[in-house]
Amino acid sequence: MHKDDLPLARLRPFEAAARYESFTRAADELGLTQTAISRQIGQLEEELGVRLFERRNRAVFVTEEGKRLGQVVGEALRAIRTEVASIRGTADPDTIVLRCQLCEAFYWLMPRLSGFHAAHPEIQLQLVSALEPLTEAREPFDVALQTTGRASGAARLLFTASDEIFPVCAPSLLKDLPLPLTPEQLSSLPLLSHRVVPQDWFDWPDWYEAIGMPRRANPKIIYFDSYPLVLQAAVAGQGVALGWRCTVSGLVEEGKLCTPCDIILKRPSEISVYRGTKQSQHVAVDRLIAWLRTELA
Repeated sequence: MHKDDLPLARLRPFEAAARYESFTRAADELGLTQTAISRQIGQLEEELGVRLFERRNRAVFVTEEGKRLGQVVGEALRAIRTEVASIRGTADPDTIVLRCQLCEAFYWLMPRLSGFHAAHPEIQLQLVSALEPLTEAREPFDVALQTTGRASGAARLLFTASDEIFPVCAPSLLKDLPLPLTPEQLSSLPLLSHRVVPQDWFDWPDWYEAIGMPRRANPKIIYFDSYPLVLQAAVAGQGVALGWRCTVSGLVEEGKLCTPCDIILKRPSEISVYRGTKQSQHVAVDRLIAWLRTELA
């Protein structure tokens, strides 16, 4: 390849693969085979002289070089699509799309949204809630909020925010028990867990390890496939859940949940906010980002 040539034919497959962090999903989106995507990216890596993906155990992970290139290519492709839509006269109304994990959307964001709308009545905001990480997003988004450490693909990290994790349960579960409970006493109660694959969510084994206590050999753990269900089970008195302060503070204030022990884990970078794959007006997006930064502080 000549030094001034751009491998344009391979940039679109690369951008889709970086966005999904998956060759298979990129192939589905573009109507190609997984082999074709892999070949195009391999040729692109050879031409650039860098690895854009790490291949491990039938999975691919975007490298730092791949993330940087994916962000630039993604923004360029979005700008082209926006201009083409404008020329055709088919551009959609400029709605800002905020993607948020379901539990944070329900328990943390919804009570605050009226404040955002009051401060910025000129901004049309669409909230999209999801259980899946950003790499599973089916539609473009402007800004996203999810737990740090979950797969983010080529989405650009804007900032992180702190949070605190501590056990919570219904007051009825603690009847006649001496408070605060010790970790040993807590482990004798049913533990409620959000099980995901891969397990990119802080769970009871992580909590026991963080407090330096070996976990009981056979604790009673009840598993759920979403964190909102874990919290509802805790409110119903079915066991003890791990609570994130940003999410459970309202339930604690209402008396639906309480803290059975006094151990609090401080997590300085627990929440991540990303710039996404949709190309909306920058002023409105910047105002949303500034508002999220203030609220999460």
